[in-house]
Amino acid sequence: MQTDFEDFFHRSEHHYLQKSEILLFRQHIGILRQRLATYEALRNKELEIFQGVADQLEEACPTESTKQIGKALKHWILIMRYCAFAMLLNNPEFLQHRLLEWLTDIVKAHQIQILEQTLYELLSDQLTQKLPPRQNELIKPFLQQAQQTLLTETIPSKVEILT
Repeated sequence: MQTDFEDFFHRSEHHYLQKSEILLFRQHIGILRQRLATYEALRNKELEIFQGVADQLEEACPTESTKQIGKALKHWILIMRYCAFAMLLNNPEFLQHRLLEWLTDIVKAHQIQILEQTLYELLSDQLTQKLPPRQNELIKPFLQQAQQTLLTETIPSKVEILT
């Protein structure tokens, strides 16, 4: 978002924006409105979304302790909040630097990667159910970035588990 608008501001220092530039600016504003609506929807539905995830997670992982489930849920609430703000800014680097660089080590240290992967999948399902398709499309890339950074490299393969 920042660079999208910065380009327009820099152009306007040299000349009034041309009609095509104004149309493009309006398009960016429209996208920003959609991102803001998605951000607000996530904020307003956070409890409902994560309550559904928590209920399903307890059923899907009956052998996990309540403490571990609680840690995983806290991680993903935090991740969702950072993803929502990164989506609002349209800035994946924000997510990478603010959250994922330090949280990856915490997830590894607690050794709950498989639980967190299950939680991610349940969260994806909840978002599909609770958000309109366009809003889901806007947040998904940021959640996928979080999942890939936190879990893809840290979940042991089945071969490693067996040996």
